[in-house]
Amino acid sequence: MVTSSVIKEMVPLSKLIDFCTDSETSNLSYAESVFRQIQQPSVYIWNSMIKGYSNNDNPDESLLLYRQMLQRGHSPDHFTFPFVLKVCSIVYDHDYGKCVHNHVLKTGFEVNVYVSTSLLNMYACCEDMRSGLKVFDEIPKWNVVAWTSLIAGYVNNDCAGDAIRVFKDMESLNVEPNEITLVHVLVACARSRDLGTGKLVHSRVRQLGYDPFVSSCNPNLVLATAIFDMYAKSGNLNTARDLFDKMPKRNLVAWNSMIAGYNQYGQAEEALGVFSDMLVSGFYPDKATFLSVISACGKAGDLALGQSFHAYVLKMNICKDVAIGTALIDMYAKSGDAKSAQKVFGDLKRKDTMAWTSMIIGLAMHGHGEEALSTFKRMQEDASVSPDQITYIGVLCACSHVGLVEEGQRHFTNMRNVYGIEPTIEHYGCMVDLLSRAGRFEEADRLLEQMPIQPNIAVWGALLNGCEIHENVDLADQVRRHIREVEITVGSGVYVLLSNIYARAGKWQEAKMARELMKHKSIVKTLGHSTVEIKLSTS
Repeated sequence: MVTSSVIKEMVPLSKLIDFCTDSETSNLSYAESVFRQIQQPSVYIWNSMIKGYSNNDNPDESLLLYRQMLQRGHSPDHFTFPFVLKVCSIVYDHDYGKCVHNHVLKTGFEVNVYVSTSLLNMYACCEDMRSGLKVFDEIPKWNVVAWTSLIAGYVNNDCAGDAIRVFKDMESLNVEPNEITLVHVLVACARSRDLGTGKLVHSRVRQLGYDPFVSSCNPNLVLATAIFDMYAKSGNLNTARDLFDKMPKRNLVAWNSMIAGYNQYGQAEEALGVFSDMLVSGFYPDKATFLSVISACGKAGDLALGQSFHAYVLKMNICKDVAIGTALIDMYAKSGDAKSAQKVFGDLKRKDTMAWTSMIIGLAMHGHGEEALSTFKRMQEDASVSPDQITYIGVLCACSHVGLVEEGQRHFTNMRNVYGIEPTIEHYGCMVDLLSRAGRFEEADRLLEQMPIQPNIAVWGALLNGCEIHENVDLADQVRRHIREVEITVGSGVYVLLSNIYARAGKWQEAKMARELMKHKSIVKTLGHSTVEIKLSTS
């Protein structure tokens, strides 16, 4: 091209730049050297360079090129803006994106659906759904791409309910969804545990001929995973497993989804079983896999298997990851090994709120109330984290276990006044438990009256537990009358407590009535059980 002087012609020059900036044949340094020798690059060539850098490891270069393009007097077209806005989405540069939006408005390209959809996506990626919705409302004609971008924006900004609402609006206007739309809606249904809408979307998938579970040489694994993940996260594990077994192909994401579904609903043995099948199938676990199986070990109380996973993540050098570390802390705490939990916690270089909370709850769970409160004090000294609602449940439980009433009351007050956390029914339950264990029933009664929500069976059970400790039969009688109002949710524990309180007071008739009431309501006493790990010696 150089020797024949074709290099001076714009069309072949454009094709050369295109070739050098193509994602498969990329050689941006060569493209840059050619580009810098062109005296008057066309808008097409500017676009090719901007696009090339947008797919590179350093996408910020695209923004510099865009600025140079404007400074040299070239006017962007409807291809330029989407490339630049894509980069703003990648680097989360909201301010630069707004400047590009202003230029779009000045040049009149806001009527172009491609440009408007890119603007919507940029605002969604920068967590500004209010501006994104304004852009969507001003699009002259809403096509499936625009609708899908809006739905995806809400999903990615944790607004699953809004995503489902938008999908229903889209359906009412007879805009046919594509496979990408359906994937995002299924993710929204999974996050909001909306099984009803999820089933309707699954039916729509079949109706549109996208069903990935029908024999196909090239099934859509992403759509298939989204469907059974929706069932799994919504608690319909039987349907989820049936669909999982029907998948023509499976990838690691599918395996992880099935393991996580079982783990989420307390079926730890099944989760570990799927993990074993995954290994047999030749898949190697990743971070997401280990988060689920380590959690499953904690729920199953399988300390030996949990330790083997700990050894594995040490070899993979991901043990310092805060999420993995938190899972290990929780697993060791639930398996009765608080010392190992503390060691993992101490080895974490960075600790987030969940890590601190898991350690506090783990210590409180094992009766180490003073250590739990000391850990909470250290957490408060860490300016990078703030306690949340769950942290305070652990703190209040710790106070309850060691009988620190005044300290518990101080934390309960600070929770709202210092951190702006409104107490939930669980926090009130912890406070009632703290006060009733200490025999301060009048204060517990005043707290019950001040509650902005109706006490549930857990709160009444906490008060009843205090009645048993202090043999307060009269208050137990009052609690029994309150329990009748919520007895639809009463389990065996409350009736056993009542029976024991009456028996210790010598009120055998009342004790007998509590037991007979259990039998009449077909409430079976939950049997306690223990697990013991036996280490077998080969010698």
